[in-house]
Amino acid sequence: MIRTLAVEGYRSLRSLTLSLDRLTVVTGANGSGKTSLYRALRLLADVARDGAVSSLAREGGMRSAVHAGERGPGPVAIRLGFATEDLSYAVDLGLPQLGPFTLDPEIKSEVVWAGEVLRPSTILTERTGSRVRTRRDDGAWATIPLTLDDHESVMAHLADPGATPDLFALREQARRWRFYDHLRTDADAPARRPGVPTFTPALAPDGDDLAAALLTIDRTGDAAGLAASVDVAFAGSRIRVTETEEGACLLAMTQPGLRRSLSAAELSDGTLTFLLLAAAAFATRPPDLLVLNEPESSLHPSLMPAVAALVARAAERSQVLVVTHADELGRALRQADATAIELAKAGAVTSVAGAGLLDGPAWSWPKR
Repeated sequence: MIRTLAVEGYRSLRSLTLSLDRLTVVTGANGSGKTSLYRALRLLADVARDGAVSSLAREGGMRSAVHAGERGPGPVAIRLGFATEDLSYAVDLGLPQLGPFTLDPEIKSEVVWAGEVLRPSTILTERTGSRVRTRRDDGAWATIPLTLDDHESVMAHLADPGATPDLFALREQARRWRFYDHLRTDADAPARRPGVPTFTPALAPDGDDLAAALLTIDRTGDAAGLAASVDVAFAGSRIRVTETEEGACLLAMTQPGLRRSLSAAELSDGTLTFLLLAAAAFATRPPDLLVLNEPESSLHPSLMPAVAALVARAAERSQVLVVTHADELGRALRQADATAIELAKAGAVTSVAGAGLLDGPAWSWPKR
């Protein structure tokens, strides 16, 4: 489980260190930095699990994403890191030099250390520029004869279970993080079409395999829990997923007072959104970390308690982080014992509302 999330120099997040719980909800006014926090975590996941920083280029590159407000005397940098009970990781991204890819940041340093507190004695793997060294079993340092490009993470080449078990453990953990952001419910959304009846233990990020995911839950997962959640949200309603002779997977919902069931193409945006969230929450292969960005989209405020119950159910099997604009969902999640973090923005800087300089968790950035 992630204990600490740290971001420095990214958009409005000049310096932000957060303690995360089993279930955490992040709230705040429009423009307070919630989306920046979500994007920073997505970027951190890209680096930690794939060694890729190309997602930053899609945001306009390093120069667009770096904090635009007043900075200290140090180098221009975006720093991202997280700590678990066993291992911690930090990456330092700097401005690119002249070259063929000016949107990709340069990775100035990466460090993996044991535990949550960075000390020289706890460092396990250290990358500075293109030089990488790792600690051997006897505690001595060994330099790895590998030259990395400026935009390549050590995760891309060195995460080996035998040679660098610390890197491998972190990469595999990050690969079990799952993100859902603005699931599609428009008329042409893939979730409204017939699916393929194949084993689908996790809903796709865009929700295009909704029917197969629900069919998998019905056949091999918590079908009773899924049915109960749908009934709480839409009293008396039932979902049904059938497999046709032609090999298609069809989703339909029966509702009180209707003489026929409604197909996925006929469902309202709000109903389809709830079913997508339910498929994510009841996935038969739960993630280590489930991140939901604005799950309230298209939903009526009256459904927020049902959504909070879904999220709380998911938190029984996964660590869950919810980023939301909806006050109703924030209140419902707090009633479900979620740890609440409210972001506020003063000028160009995001901070935790009501928190002092020493109220966050302990965190130290590695030196370049």
